[in-house]
Order: sequence, then C-alpha cells, then structure tokens
Amino acid sequence: MDAMQALFSRRSIREYSSEPVSDQMVRELLEAAMSAPSAGNQQPWHFVVINDRRLLDEIPSLHPHSLMCRTAPLAILVCGEPSLEKHAGFWVQDCSAATENLLLAVHAKGLGGVWVGVYPGDERVAGLRKLLNIPEHVIPFALIPFGHPAVQKPPRPDRYNAERVRQNLW
Repeated sequence: MDAMQALFSRRSIREYSSEPVSDQMVRELLEAAMSAPSAGNQQPWHFVVINDRRLLDEIPSLHPHSLMCRTAPLAILVCGEPSLEKHAGFWVQDCSAATENLLLAVHAKGLGGVWVGVYPGDERVAGLRKLLNIPEHVIPFALIPFGHPAVQKPPRPDRYNAERVRQNLW
C-alpha cells in the first residue's frame, strides 16, 4: 500500500475478530510509531502494549469511549514523558505524530484500529495511570485498540474543504 492510499483509506475500526496479532507484527507497529518526527529528535514517548484480557476489559470502566477494548485482542497506550523534551511543551505533538504513524501502520498491515483520546482528560489519565502502574512523570496520551477487523471498512468520505484553505495570508 502506498502512502497516499494509506492516508485516504484509513478509517477508525471499533470491531475486531478473535484472530490474534503476532508479536512480530506488534514490534513492526511500534517501529513505525517510533519512526515519527519529534521536536529536536528527542522522542519523549513510551508505549504500553496491553494484551491481558482482564486489563482490556477494565479500561471501559475508566474511559467512556473505549468499549471496543472488550473485543480488541490488544491495545497500545502511547505515553509522553515531558522530562525527555528538548523543547518544552512539544511532547503532545510528538506523541500525536507517533500515534498517527501507529494508526497508519495498523491499517497498512491489514488491521483495524481507533484513536481513543486520553490526555488531557484528568480522570482518564489518572485511571489508566493507576490501572497500568504508570509512573507520575509519564503521561498517558492516547490509547489505540486494534486487531483484525470484524467489519468492512467504510468508504472514503471527501473531507477536503476549500473554505479552510488560505494562501499566503488569511
């Protein structure tokens, strides 16, 4: 799949089959996430791979928009560590780039996944930090439940909006 095809055909998938995802595939997905650009190339991210059924089933009690975790074979929690930054405040952009790389890699591998926002929701951050034993200096940022899709991906909508484009000046 070429890059443009991946960008235009990726969709949020919230239903998964019971087919497992291999450890090798998870490693490739993490490699893709860690290939994202970051401010000053500091890469202030960490990743928690969650494949324990008990933990996946518990997440929806902490996050109201994560019910798909109950059918996902696994999820990856992207976390940021602001103390690793060279340029203060850019960890959010860095983790966003890693999250999008992860989603595109999930799609390119024929899997389906969805971005479940965690940060800046204080209750979501605290709940996942406690459940997964994440240290205080690391911030849970985004959760990506994924697996083999149990549904057909919807067709590509045309999201281009010329009214949101300016040239040179506003």
